[in-house]
Amino acid sequence: MPEYEKAMRPEDITRLFVERSNAGDAAGVAALYEEGAVMAYPPGDQTVGREAIRALWEKVLANRPRFEQEQPLPTLISGDIALTSTPPKDGAGARAQVVRRQPDGSWLRLLDQPEFVPPTR
Repeated sequence: MPEYEKAMRPEDITRLFVERSNAGDAAGVAALYEEGAVMAYPPGDQTVGREAIRALWEKVLANRPRFEQEQPLPTLISGDIALTSTPPKDGAGARAQVVRRQPDGSWLRLLDQPEFVPPTR
């Protein structure tokens, strides 16, 4: 795997995600996740594990979507775990991620909820 810039603050992950997605770099996006990470996407489903997340992003990025930086909301940190979130510009409601500090001091996503979809009745 190529050497990627590491997220040294939890908030860095959002910026790195946008940069790598807009570059079409699915492996770079997947490198922001822990090996056993869980992503609640596609809506109503889950993608589990870094390799599955990479494969998902390869499909998504094949359509060359453009992502905009979203201003992170205040991060909540407890020891080596943090909750990050952004109010999305696309009207998806909210985005939230649980990230964990790694032994080298960097941060990776453990849980990712990129879209909160209202429950259907």
